[in-house]
Amino acid sequence: QVQLVESGGGLVQAGGSLRLSCAASGRTFSTYPMGWFRQAPGKEREFVATISWRAGGTYYADSVKGRFTISRDNAKNTVYLQMNSLKPEDTAVYYCAAAPPYSNSRSIPSYGSWGQGTQVTVSS
Repeated sequence: QVQLVESGGGLVQAGGSLRLSCAASGRTFSTYPMGWFRQAPGKEREFVATISWRAGGTYYADSVKGRFTISRDNAKNTVYLQMNSLKPEDTAVYYCAAAPPYSNSRSIPSYGSWGQGTQVTVSS
């Protein structure tokens, strides 16, 4: 099972940018579809973005489309989330997750390997 460690969270003003990183262990990272999810206080965890194991296909929640970009570097075993034009409602703990190897990256329920999360706070 892949082990995941997120970094890059912090405090930023509305309209600002952050880039989250998720480092994965193992030699088979390139076979895992990867995703970013977030959980705000008092709310359920929600999907943000996913990327296929081939890195050719991305999928975004409507709330972040056009502002966030997911990408991956298989040589570095890392997936990224570039977040621009941040809003206070983007405040949450952000988690990266992996789906089973070679699976459909758009199958949200299949994501089962989770990192510990990184806090993103956007002030107004």
